[in-house]
Amino acid sequence: MQKISLLAASALLAAAPATAMPPPLPEVEGRDAATLRAEMESGQLYEGLLASVYQDRIGRIDDYGPKLGAVIANLSQTEAYAEGQRLYDERMAGKARGPLHGIPILLKDNIEAAGPWATTAGSLALKDNVTNRDAPIVARLRDAGLLILGKANLSEWANIRSNNSTSGWSAVGGLTKNPHALDRNSCGSSSGSAAAVAASLAPLAIGTETDGSITCPAGVNGVVGFKPTLGLVSRTYIVPISHSQDTAGPITLSVRDAAAVMTVIAGSDPADPATAEADARKADYVAALSPQALKGKRIGVLRDRIGDRADVRALFDAALAQMAGLGATIVEINDSRKGLEELGAAEFEILMTELKADMATYLAGLPAKDGPKTLADLIAFNKANAAELAWFDQSLFELAESKGGLDSPAYVEAKAKAARLAGPEGIDKLLKDHGVDLLVGVTNGPAWTSDLVNGDHYNGPSVSQLPAVAGYPHLTVPMGTVQSLPIGLSFIGPKWSDADVLAAGYAYEQASNKRVTPTFRASAAP
Repeated sequence: MQKISLLAASALLAAAPATAMPPPLPEVEGRDAATLRAEMESGQLYEGLLASVYQDRIGRIDDYGPKLGAVIANLSQTEAYAEGQRLYDERMAGKARGPLHGIPILLKDNIEAAGPWATTAGSLALKDNVTNRDAPIVARLRDAGLLILGKANLSEWANIRSNNSTSGWSAVGGLTKNPHALDRNSCGSSSGSAAAVAASLAPLAIGTETDGSITCPAGVNGVVGFKPTLGLVSRTYIVPISHSQDTAGPITLSVRDAAAVMTVIAGSDPADPATAEADARKADYVAALSPQALKGKRIGVLRDRIGDRADVRALFDAALAQMAGLGATIVEINDSRKGLEELGAAEFEILMTELKADMATYLAGLPAKDGPKTLADLIAFNKANAAELAWFDQSLFELAESKGGLDSPAYVEAKAKAARLAGPEGIDKLLKDHGVDLLVGVTNGPAWTSDLVNGDHYNGPSVSQLPAVAGYPHLTVPMGTVQSLPIGLSFIGPKWSDADVLAAGYAYEQASNKRVTPTFRASAAP
C-alpha cells in the first residue's frame, strides 16, 4: 500500500491549478462531505489535493501512528492525485456530476470495484480475487463523480464464521481499533468503514449489514450509519450472507451526507430481483431533510431494549426530551419483545441456510476459474491455513455446510415465520398498536475491550434485529458518550419510509450536535 508523506503532499501544491491554489495541507478532520464540497466550490480546495491529503492521513493514522487498521488497500499518491485532478478538470469544465462530485469514499472490502484491488471479505481465501468489475452501487458512485479511495477492513466474512469471533478482525486486515480508545472494539462487521469515517480517513464510506453490521459500528465509533429498506440498493457483486437480509448502506459524519449517498446508490438492478421497486420508491433524500421533521410526529420508545446501564439510560432520556422539545410526542413501549420469542431461532436458520446457498452462487460467478467455489471449499482452505484459524474457529461455516437447500422444510418454515414476526407482527404491529410513526431506541452500549483470545463480550442494547429481519430502514445518529465512548440513537420505520427516517434523524442531529472527535487515546480507562 503506497502512502503519501506530508512533504510529498506539500509538493503537490506546485502542480495545483493556477486559478484555484489552495492553502497548504488543508485540515480535513471532522469535515463532512457537504463542507468539503462547499470549499471546493469557493476555490479554497480542489479535488487532487483533497484526495492526496486523505492519503497522507491514512498513512499517518492507519499505518504509522495509532495504527488503526481501518483500511485494507487504497490508491497510491500518484493515482489519488491524478483521479482527483481528473474530477477537478470536469468540474472546471462545467461537468460536475452532482453534490458529491470529487468527494473521496471508502468501500467495505466485500464490495467489488474495478481496478487493482482484490475483494477479499477479509479472508486469505480471496486475497487474489481481483474481478475487474464494479458492483452496481460502485458504478453509481463513480457516475455521480465520487472518488473511490480504497477498501475498508471488516470482520472477516462479515462476522458469520464463528460465534467466538472478535469483531473488526480479519486475516487480511488484522484488527480494526476504535479511534476513541484504541483498546476498545470497533464493532462489526463494517468495522473499518465506521472507524475510518470517525477518524476522518475518508468523509464517506459504504458498509453492509445483515443484522447490525452498519448500525453497531457506526454507533460505537460515533458516526452516522444508515441501513436502508432491503431492495432499495443493489447487492450484485457484494460477497453475501443472506439474500433475505443483506443490504449496503452509507456510513458518514452527518445525516445530510448519508442522505446524499443514498440519493446516489438507491435504484433498481435487473440482476437483483429484490430491487424491482427501487426506482419507483427512491427519492431525493437530501431534499426531504428538515430540522422541523419531528414536529407533530409520534415516536415509539423501545424502552425494554435499552439495556441496564443507568448512564446510557440518562443519555437516552435526554435525547427523548430533546425530541419532545422539537415537537414530537413521546410514547413509551415496554412490551416490544412480546410474541417474538421464536424470531431469533428463525433468523438463525435463515442465515445458516442462505449462507451456504448464496456463497456458492457468488463464488461460482467469479471471473477466475480457480479459487474456492463453495462453502465447503472455504472450510477446507481455512483448515489448511493456520493464519485463518489462529484466533477463532469456523463453527458457523461448518453448521451452515450441514444445512439443506433453499427448499428444505426447516428453511421454508423459518423464512415464513421470520417475515411474519419481524414485519406484520413486529414493527408494523408496534407502530399500529401504539399509534406511532417511528420507533427509537439505543443503538449500542459503550465499546467493549477487544480480546482476540476470548472474542467479543458485547452485552447491551439490541434494536437491530427487528429492522434487519423485516428489511426495514434503521438509522443511527450520535447521542453522546459514556466514559468518552460514543453511544448511538436509533430511528426505525416501516418499509420504504427511508426518507422519513433520515429526516427524523436529521432533525435530532441538528438540534443535539452530539458527534465528538476521536482522540486516539490508548485506553478508555481513566
